[in-house]
This record gives sequence, structure tokens and C-alpha cells, in this order.
Amino acid sequence: MAAKFLGQFLLERGAITPEQLLAAIEAQRVSNPLLGELAVQRGLLTDAQARRVNERQRAEDRRFGDIAQEMGLLDEAQIEDLLAAQKAGRKLFGQILVEQGVLTDAELAGHLEAHRADLDEANHALAIGISGPLAETATAAIRVSHRLFPRLLASQCQAAGLADDEALRGCEVAAHVRIEGEQPLMIGIGCDQATMRRMASTLLSIPPEECDDELAIDALSEVVNVLMGYVVRDTLADDARYRACPPEAGVPAAQLIAGDNAHAVSMNSQLGPFVLLVGH
Repeated sequence: MAAKFLGQFLLERGAITPEQLLAAIEAQRVSNPLLGELAVQRGLLTDAQARRVNERQRAEDRRFGDIAQEMGLLDEAQIEDLLAAQKAGRKLFGQILVEQGVLTDAELAGHLEAHRADLDEANHALAIGISGPLAETATAAIRVSHRLFPRLLASQCQAAGLADDEALRGCEVAAHVRIEGEQPLMIGIGCDQATMRRMASTLLSIPPEECDDELAIDALSEVVNVLMGYVVRDTLADDARYRACPPEAGVPAAQLIAGDNAHAVSMNSQLGPFVLLVGH
């Protein structure tokens, strides 16, 4: 049993078509711009200023508005107006399908009930599967990914279950970071080439055709590096001593989690599926 986004769940149940899924995803994206995008649209920030705030977000894991106010780019009233506008315009995926005439309210309610049951079963199986000394760290890495992807890659992500051999074989590329010390740790991401390129072009704000393999791998490594930073902050003691190694790419995902004390978690995202790797 694997957890799925509502759109994927409905698609697999035959409730919507691929074309309807893509149309609803785009409508939802338009209805829920990032705060920086909204500020640029309203002429409160330039593209360059929004990027500067986003760069600090990667390092500091703080809200966009708090950083922008600290930098003197936005005041409190402007931030409150932006947040109110963002909230007012935000639409749920199911709501969009009803508005587009794809589903009725009654049909949506039935599918939502089935989807919640599906998620509960998948999350229960994942909780049972993640055990041992790295259980807390693996769970923290999942939580950080949920928080990081919307900020860093403008995409939601969701744990889908423990990765099997097929999922690991599907990882055409992998990047990882290690820290050495009293509590050595490895965090990595494995995925196929297409997902890597989508992540890279989003992170770098460039068209996919301008993102070659070398640039894409560097971008994936940067995502992993930021992810490791957040996991270390959330899980290691403040006085813990460790040395962070530079990101590496080229080691197969299956090799990175070889051994008993490691976890590989399948993750769904709007940029494509990937595998979150956690080990010593």
C-alpha cells in the first residue's frame, strides 16, 4: 500500500482522465502562488529581491515574510495583506475538480473518504516499517522534505511507503551528503533523469532545455545539502560535534542504503517520484 496525492488516487480509480488531472494541477498552482511570487506580481518586490529572500530561506528555514521584513523589503502591513490574499485565493484540489465540472460534490465526498482510508493504511504501514536506531532521523527527514519542497522547489511532496527493489532500480541518479562524528549520518535522494531535471530547472529558475546533466546533478546535490542541514538541526544536539562532507553523486541508491541500519522511503512529488535515503 502506497500513499498517493488525491489527483493520482483519482486517476488510478478512473475518476478523472490524465488531461483533467493536469488541468486541475495547473489551476491549483495558479490559485496558490508563493508569497514571493505574489509580492512580485503586485510590484512590491523585484524578481531579484524575491530570489534573495528565497536564498536565505534555504539556509535559515524561516518564513518568507519574516525574512523580507528583516531585510527591509516589506513591512508588516504589506506581509499581512499578501498572506490574506494568498489565503483567499487558495483552492483545494477537489474543489477545483468540482468547479471544472469533473466531479459532483457527492462524488468528491465519496472519493475523499476512500482517499483518507488509503492514506491511513499507508501511513500505518510506513510507521511500522521505519524502525531501529535511525527511525527518528528517517522520520525527521520525511518531515523536513514536506516542509522544504514547497519552499525550495514550489512542489508538495508526500511519503508513499518504504521503497522496494524496483523503486531503487528506477533511481538513475543519486546524490548524497555524509556527516562524520559521534553520530555519523547519510542523507540522499535518488530519482530518474526526468525528475532530476525538473527539480533542477525549478530550483535554478531556468527552462528544462537549458539544464544539462552536470547542472542538474549539481542542483540535486544542493537540494540534498539543504535537506541534510535541516535534518542535522532538528535531530542532533546543539553541542554535537560533526564534520560535514561535500555532496557526492554517482553512487547507486541501492549501494547507499546497503546494510541493516538504513531506510529508503518512496516519495511522491509534483515534479516526479523520488527515493529519500537515510543511513550511516
